[in-house]
Amino acid sequence: MISRRDFMQTSMAAAALYGASGFGNWARVAAQQSLTQDKLLEFDTYGNVSLIHITDIHAQLKPIYFREPSVNIGVGGNKGAVPHVTGAEFRKLYGIDDGSASAYALSHSDFSSLAQAYGRVGGIDRVATVIKSIRAARPDALLLDGGDTWHGSYTCYQTAGQDMVNVMNALKPDAMTFHWEFTLGSERVNEIVENLPFAALGQNIFDAEWNEPTELFPPYKFFESGGVKVAVIGQTFPYMPIANPGWMFPEYSFGIRDERMQEMVDEVRAKGAELVVCLSHNGFDVDKQMAGKVTGIDVILSGHTHDALPEPVLVGDTIIVASGSNGKFVSRVDLDVRNGRMMGFRHKLIPIFSDVITPDAEVAQLIDAQRAPYADKLGEVIGRTGDDQTLYRRGNFNGTWDDLICDALISEREADIALSPGVRWGPSILPGQDITREDIWNVTSMTYGEAYRTEMTGEFLHVVLEDVADNLFNPDPYYQQGGDMVRVGGLGYRIDVTKPQGSRITEMTLLKTGELIDPTKTYQVAGWASVNEDTEGPKIWDVVEAHIAKQGTISLDPNNSVKVVGA
Repeated sequence: MISRRDFMQTSMAAAALYGASGFGNWARVAAQQSLTQDKLLEFDTYGNVSLIHITDIHAQLKPIYFREPSVNIGVGGNKGAVPHVTGAEFRKLYGIDDGSASAYALSHSDFSSLAQAYGRVGGIDRVATVIKSIRAARPDALLLDGGDTWHGSYTCYQTAGQDMVNVMNALKPDAMTFHWEFTLGSERVNEIVENLPFAALGQNIFDAEWNEPTELFPPYKFFESGGVKVAVIGQTFPYMPIANPGWMFPEYSFGIRDERMQEMVDEVRAKGAELVVCLSHNGFDVDKQMAGKVTGIDVILSGHTHDALPEPVLVGDTIIVASGSNGKFVSRVDLDVRNGRMMGFRHKLIPIFSDVITPDAEVAQLIDAQRAPYADKLGEVIGRTGDDQTLYRRGNFNGTWDDLICDALISEREADIALSPGVRWGPSILPGQDITREDIWNVTSMTYGEAYRTEMTGEFLHVVLEDVADNLFNPDPYYQQGGDMVRVGGLGYRIDVTKPQGSRITEMTLLKTGELIDPTKTYQVAGWASVNEDTEGPKIWDVVEAHIAKQGTISLDPNNSVKVVGA
């Protein structure tokens, strides 16, 4: 794996392959704090093919605040490599000035004060403006959605994804792939997909009973762009029945399926594909590994891990593009394709600064129509954050939103210990800001949101933590099943990320007593998002809302309960 800078010095066959990023231009403009829509969208059209990539929107139709992670640990061959670089190191790597709009968009440092200066990000009406601008310059540009689209908000839950389907259809994508969409249940997913006006792709979606490819989700689709025959191959999240409840989609199986991916690449090449694009929801490290195993893919548009990288990464002859999440960025990639080969590219990660980009009137009206029936409930204020309290959810071990959720579980469910899933989706809340019902749903909405209360032995708790840690810190990316470490409340521990499974977690401590967890003792544990069918308990959003309403103003103690070594 080499960087884009190294990419400029490599070659494909006898011809030099040239790569360039548009990041530097808007970074310089941002540093001067003179952002305009024209500057954000400025792009020297290049080559003959344009790709537009959006991914991991998580049903965020309106502008939000979104803090990037301060901790993103890489292991094995990915230690210290992007996207596992954060904060000052990230800014140094890409030449980002402290305090600039670039620092605000791409880094966590000084987030709250920079958010006050630069405002909210995202909003699908602003995304629509960007897409229409690109299409004005390149009418046959391909718009590709990486999935995690029909999930993550109050209105998406209430409409079983229909609000997002309606809005995304207005953007006119050419293709999409999937992950959380399947947690709507296979019957609902099938119903939506059968009526989509664009391609629903997944080369790794198989019929579970017969172990055969499905007809509803074709592996690829051909497009013509700039006179070039382009094949787009879909790669759905491979670990669906492990990371999410398999009983919701029992007729489907997934997996990475490298051998089939190679077969599909070879097949589309044999059918005349001059450019092969993989629309992926693998996660960035998995995509890098796949790019090293499967030959013939020109571009991987990466999703799932929510990474926002201002320059593509090259693995072999494949460029990998990461476009962030929550509607915060749009990637544009222009490619020069000649004689069936990619000769060069230009790329721009476009930040959606909501106060700078004019909303598209048609899409804005459509968004408001989806939200109108629920406006009163969405806007109801439940509490507020303290003047020094930011709520966010990113980082390998904790985020303040998850600390708050764990506090709510312990308090409302009368538990010793709380467990909250290490999901990455969910906007941020600034200090002194109202917390509305919509805000709570934005970090809790899912179709299996029951908040359980059960007994677990100390030994079983250790097994749970070790199992999740291996999903995150196994040095082989193909054994990393997505998400971050399970968040814990009322419990502290030490983790050595360099150790093998079974020996990473030590010094487990019950925080309210300071005593070490006894493997033979039973503890009351509350949690949510169990993948087990028939889980019982109140909905997590109701639990969190009740807790916030009682607290009124949210000010959390710093969470130093996890000691990390080996990172």
